[in-house]
Amino acid sequence: MDHSAPPPSSRPEHVAAQVTRVRAGAIAPGAEGDNLAEETPVALEFNGISHATMLATPADLEDFAVGFSLSEGIIDGVADVRGIDVLPQCDGIVVQIEISSACEARLKSRRRAMAGRTGCGLCGVETLPEVLRPVAPVPAGAPLPVGAVLRAMRDMRSRQALHDLTGATHAAGWADASGAVALVREDVGRHNALDKLVGALARQGLSAAHGVVLVSSRASFEMVQKTAAAGVGILAAVSAPTALAVRLADSAGIALLGFLRNDDATLYSHPERITSQT
Repeated sequence: MDHSAPPPSSRPEHVAAQVTRVRAGAIAPGAEGDNLAEETPVALEFNGISHATMLATPADLEDFAVGFSLSEGIIDGVADVRGIDVLPQCDGIVVQIEISSACEARLKSRRRAMAGRTGCGLCGVETLPEVLRPVAPVPAGAPLPVGAVLRAMRDMRSRQALHDLTGATHAAGWADASGAVALVREDVGRHNALDKLVGALARQGLSAAHGVVLVSSRASFEMVQKTAAAGVGILAAVSAPTALAVRLADSAGIALLGFLRNDDATLYSHPERITSQT
């Protein structure tokens, strides 16, 4: 199988591959063409400070940078971003984000507070306040018809072009109160897709509050956090939420829906944000 990829400077969202199919339990003769979603190391630097590296689809990286910065509380708004440079490297992509001096000072303070901790990831108890940081409650708004939410999810699925080619990506979308999908972002990572959406909403100056965030995945705690960071009061997921996600959605004023399939869904929190009207 030829899974070779072009250099990062010209790396697209997907690459061609030759594959061998298995059909009805038997290996089919000959090779066929297929498409593979790209997965590239993307390093984020803030004012020259290396902060995080994720594996992501190398597209919409400016949106990703802004959305990640908002979701992680590094910036307060898109105005805090002074510039973004996307720099391909031989082994990945570096995204350099220039942020305001106040945001840089806050980021450095946070990094100093974490210095010297042992363990990795979420292993250390001292990391829990960072992971489970509180989010500001989303203000109440006019309820959305459940029919609009269901239509929006179906519409988003029809707009997942990269998934149709590769079968390997998640999507996050935003629809207005009528169920019209205005933005869709895709990525190999579900969190990345949502960060890209949050960044796109901020960079385009869309008034996202009276709408719904749609995700083609389960709804984890972090997905609720990112939805709250975008100021959106409704999160709809194709699959299930976790218990922690439901608790955060309840405290953050977010209507959390799961298992959106055809005309069905399960509403886990704040049912007053959803109406039965179509």
